[in-house]
Amino acid sequence: MTYDPPRPAGRLLLTPDDTEAPARALRLRRLGMGEHPDTALDAYATRLAELTCVPYAMVNFPDGHGQFFAGLHLPPTGPVPKEDGTRPEIGRRLPRDHGFCPHVLARRRALALEDVRDYPRFAGNPVVDGLGVRSYLGAPLIDSTGTVLGTVSVSDVQPRSWGRTGLDTIKSTAAELVVRLERRAEDGFPL
Repeated sequence: MTYDPPRPAGRLLLTPDDTEAPARALRLRRLGMGEHPDTALDAYATRLAELTCVPYAMVNFPDGHGQFFAGLHLPPTGPVPKEDGTRPEIGRRLPRDHGFCPHVLARRRALALEDVRDYPRFAGNPVVDGLGVRSYLGAPLIDSTGTVLGTVSVSDVQPRSWGRTGLDTIKSTAAELVVRLERRAEDGFPL
């Protein structure tokens, strides 16, 4: 039997380990994805944002260094202003301990947070105060080999009741996107 001393308190304690990162990186490389922004995935994120009526939508392919948004939709005017009136900067990369997608990867299941501040585990996440995120809905992208490639997710700056409809929407769009990604890699079909 081995003893692992407790890790210090803080964000890293709350972020699940990503044991699938090496397999994911290899699979994404074979599919030709995950390292560069993709205009087709940006368009996909925009359609997802429109479908769910949210300001933010992402197709996230995490790697060993953090999260990478190969597909990204932001409001046309830029990030929604925070309560103090300033606009946060949003890029295509986030550290692993920011956001909620690492939890979706570890769970291998969809995650709906109607108001992130209602969940002690998520209320202190840097995107809550830094970007003003108040609700989140995400699903894993699990391919035909069983590898979790990443996530599709949407976020709002207001609490949202996602309900069964929201969960069904995010799960079906994730499954549809995986099929399209694999077909594109194999046969060159567009998304």
